[in-house]
Amino acid sequence: MQKNLLQIPKRSAAGVDGQTVAAARESFDGWIEPMLQSIHRQGYRAPNIRRVYIPKPGKTEKRPLGVPTVADRALQRSTAEVLSAIYEQDFLPCSFGGRPKLSAHHALATLNEVIAGGMISWVLEADLKNFFGSLDHDWVLRFVEHRVGDPRLISLIRRWLKAGVLEDGAVHPSEQGTPQGGSISVLLSNLYLHYVLDLWFERVVKGRLRGEARLVRYIDDFVICFQYRSDAMRVQEALRLRLGKFGLTLEPTKTKLVEFGRFAQRHAGKRGRNRPETIYFLGLTLYCTRNQRGNFKVGMRTEKSRLKRSLMSLQELMRRIRHYKISDQAGEINVVLRGHYGYYGVAGNLRSLVKVYRAVERYWRGMLRSRSWAGRRLTWDAFNQIKERTPLLKPKLRLPYREMQALAVL
Repeated sequence: MQKNLLQIPKRSAAGVDGQTVAAARESFDGWIEPMLQSIHRQGYRAPNIRRVYIPKPGKTEKRPLGVPTVADRALQRSTAEVLSAIYEQDFLPCSFGGRPKLSAHHALATLNEVIAGGMISWVLEADLKNFFGSLDHDWVLRFVEHRVGDPRLISLIRRWLKAGVLEDGAVHPSEQGTPQGGSISVLLSNLYLHYVLDLWFERVVKGRLRGEARLVRYIDDFVICFQYRSDAMRVQEALRLRLGKFGLTLEPTKTKLVEFGRFAQRHAGKRGRNRPETIYFLGLTLYCTRNQRGNFKVGMRTEKSRLKRSLMSLQELMRRIRHYKISDQAGEINVVLRGHYGYYGVAGNLRSLVKVYRAVERYWRGMLRSRSWAGRRLTWDAFNQIKERTPLLKPKLRLPYREMQALAVL
């Protein structure tokens, strides 16, 4: 428990009790024993969750986020570790999110191999409507009880699911869903779709199809690849019914069947299009293209809204730090650039990374010029001299094609 408490970032927000991470660490010996005793006698009462709303970049709507107390957060992390050790034996190769040593890059690499190396011609791009807020509590507990027999763990999970939500000074009961923000929420969400989607598709659906079919899922983001359109149409309708049985629905505006793959390039002209459609997965747009030898390959580039979101975030950062020392500004900007390159630096996406780098150059120079009247004379030559002393991190692919292949889990 103490190890998980130490792993919580110091700047993490406090829960309903107002206790900070630093305060929870200092008073650890005082609250850990009563907490463990209450768990053993199944009397632990999960504290209410403080609800906050964070903006969705580029949108007027906001995303609800649940903030547990620091002590409860540490307990959730410890419980999630125990459950993860149990369910890692059960989770299927098609599942990537919320699992140790598996990342979004593994999911993208596997999808790339499925499409480029198989007979795939159609891709169902699916989006679940309000997934985290729609989980049925009874089904969650039934799924957990398949593998967990300890009544203390079952009681803990039930209390977390039923914890009240504090919003605008009032506590609201939780009848369904699991709030985003708690460590246990990711595992329970992954577990839910393991039973609802993964097992159903692998053990029931695939054997009834005429051709090849593959599922790739990262928590609630998933795509299903098919060889034949007729199989895709059948599964799309069956999927809608299957999800409905467990309280989930597809978002119609974001769910679509796309002709995609090596054969889609040949058929695009016949269907009156210059090129095949694209698909979107985990912040990247995937498109059909060819390598230098003329062979088919799946291209990847940063999705437009994600690119815009990154640029807006960097601009906001530079406005906020415009009066810092230049060396400190460069350090802050490079932290964000490093994270951006680390995620979006996949094979074939260098052009998008360069676009971000060039935009940062222009905007940073503009910020430096606006600091004073003297700064308005900051020419590009003078700015380049500043960059030589305090360089910006240049674009670099973190995952070249061979490394993407090595990540693929087939």
